[in-house]
Amino acid sequence: MTVFVQNLTINARESFSRDLDILSAGGGPVNLTGYSGASHIRKHTDSGLSAVMAVGITSAADGKLRLSLTDAQTAGLTPGRHVYDVLLTKPSGSKVIAVEGSVLVRPGISTGPFS
Repeated sequence: MTVFVQNLTINARESFSRDLDILSAGGGPVNLTGYSGASHIRKHTDSGLSAVMAVGITSAADGKLRLSLTDAQTAGLTPGRHVYDVLLTKPSGSKVIAVEGSVLVRPGISTGPFS
């Protein structure tokens, strides 16, 4: 499995989800059966935690997973650039970073209820 870079744009106060395909060095899907995942967003690599993204495996055999945040979580993010990664834990217990990148958090203009 190779680490690939996927940059994200998140709109504050909106639900967020992104589907990703985890590929092997040869380009085929990694079978994620028995894997679990974790993902954190931070302002920079040495800063405190900004948010924990949910990592759901949507099709293990096809190497597909989904990252997601609720609208309440995105409302708590500071606008600007952040970093994130996706850490996968294999059935053996070993861990590997599969995805990393930057996150652009865009502030919302409308903060009240929509009519």
